[in-house]
Amino acid sequence: MGAGSPFAPHSAAETDAMLDILGIDDVETLFDVPDAVRFDGQFGIESGGERAVRRELSRTLGRNDELVEFLGRGHYDHYVPSIVDDLASRSEFLTSYTQYQPEIAQGFLQVLFEYQSLVVELTGLDVANCSVYDAATALGEAGRMAKRSRSTSGDRILVPEHLRSGKRAVLENYAAGPALEIESYPMEDGTVDLAALTDQADEDVVMVYAESPTVRGAIEPQLDAIGDVAETHDALYCVGTDILALALLEPPATVGADVVVGDASALGTGASYGIGLGLFATSEAYLRQVPGRLVGAAEDASGHRAFTLTLQTREQHIRRERATSNVCTNQAWLALRTAMAAAWFGPDGLIDLAESCVTSARTLADRLDEISGVRAPVDDAHHFREFPVRVDQPARAIQRDLAAEGFAVHAIDEHLLQVCVTETNAEAIDPLVGALREVCE
Repeated sequence: MGAGSPFAPHSAAETDAMLDILGIDDVETLFDVPDAVRFDGQFGIESGGERAVRRELSRTLGRNDELVEFLGRGHYDHYVPSIVDDLASRSEFLTSYTQYQPEIAQGFLQVLFEYQSLVVELTGLDVANCSVYDAATALGEAGRMAKRSRSTSGDRILVPEHLRSGKRAVLENYAAGPALEIESYPMEDGTVDLAALTDQADEDVVMVYAESPTVRGAIEPQLDAIGDVAETHDALYCVGTDILALALLEPPATVGADVVVGDASALGTGASYGIGLGLFATSEAYLRQVPGRLVGAAEDASGHRAFTLTLQTREQHIRRERATSNVCTNQAWLALRTAMAAAWFGPDGLIDLAESCVTSARTLADRLDEISGVRAPVDDAHHFREFPVRVDQPARAIQRDLAAEGFAVHAIDEHLLQVCVTETNAEAIDPLVGALREVCE
C-alpha cells in the first residue's frame, strides 16, 4: 500500500523498500484488477437527504414478491423466541469478536461452553467445536481431517448423489488442496443404495459421507450399515444432520459416526438464506484435528469455575505448520443464539418441535397426494420437514403458477417439486393445498 492508506499505512520510503525486495516498480503491479470492476473514484449514486433515501429504499424493497415460503433444502425457518433477540442484542454479545480475554468474556464463554455441551449430548460424540461457518464448510473440514488422520492411503470421498450442489461445490473447493477426489454414490427411493455403496467403496476411500435427514427430507434408515462399510475400509464415517432432527433421531455416535456435521442455525436464527452456523462434532481421538476453537472449563486463581478458549487450531494462534484450519473467525454470536433458543425450549420443547416437523410433513403430504396429477411423497420414507412431490405437469410451470398465487416451493427436477413445512408456515397449509389443486386440476 502507498503512504496514507487507511488499512496498512506505510511511508513512501517503506513502500519503495518493499517493492525493491519484490523486484517490481510500483504497487499496481501487485494487483490484477480488470478495468470493468476497477474503482474509478465514483460510485455513480446520487446523494440525497435522509427522507429521500428512505423513500427510494421503500420503493426498491416494495418490488419484492410477498410469498408464503414452503422452501427448505438446507435453510429452515423456525420461530425464534423473543428472548433470544433481546438477550443476544446486548452490547457485550453483539459487539464481541472472539473471546481472547476470558477475564472480560466469562458470560459469553459460558454460553459457548453450553452450546458445545448441547451438541455433544445430541450427537453422542466427545467433542464439539464453536464453530465453523456453515454445514458446507463443516463438511469440507471433515474431508480434510479425514485425509490428515486416517491410516488409509486413499484419496476418495464418497458422497450421496442427492447432495445439494452448493454443498458439494464447497467440499470440492476444500478437497482441491490435498488432492482429494469427490465421487457420488447412488440413492434409491430417497435413501442410500447400500448395495451400490458397498460395491463402490474400497481401500482408497478416505471418508464416507451420509445424510439424515437428506436434502430431500428423508430419514436415512441404514446409517449403521453405512458405518460398517466405512469401517471395513478404515475410512472416516461422517454423518450430516440437523440440530433439531438430533432431538428426535438416534445419536449418530450409536451408529459409528466418527464426525457429525450440519447446520445449527435453524434454532435461534431463522431462515437467512446465507448466514449459517456450522455444526462439527467428533470423538476425542480427533481432538487435535478439530477446526475452529474449543471452549473449556477450568479454575481461576481463587479456585472458582471459569471458562476459557482451550484449543485454537488456526495459524493466527499457533505455528503455521501445526495449523489444521484456516478458519479466521467463528460463528460465536450465532452459537450463542442457538444455545439460548435450546435452553428456552428445553428438552421437552425441542422434542415437541422436532415431532411436529414429522407429523406436519406427513399431514401435508397426505393432503397433496389427494390432488389429481400429484403424488406425495414420491419416496417410501419417513420425512423431516420436507418431502418431494411428483406432478404430471412440468414442475417449473407449477412453481410459477404457485408463485402467482402467493406461494414459493422448490422445483428440483422436470416433474419434481419439494415442499417444506414448519410451525412458521403451517397455518398456510390449507391455502397452499387449494392453490396446488387449482393449478393442477
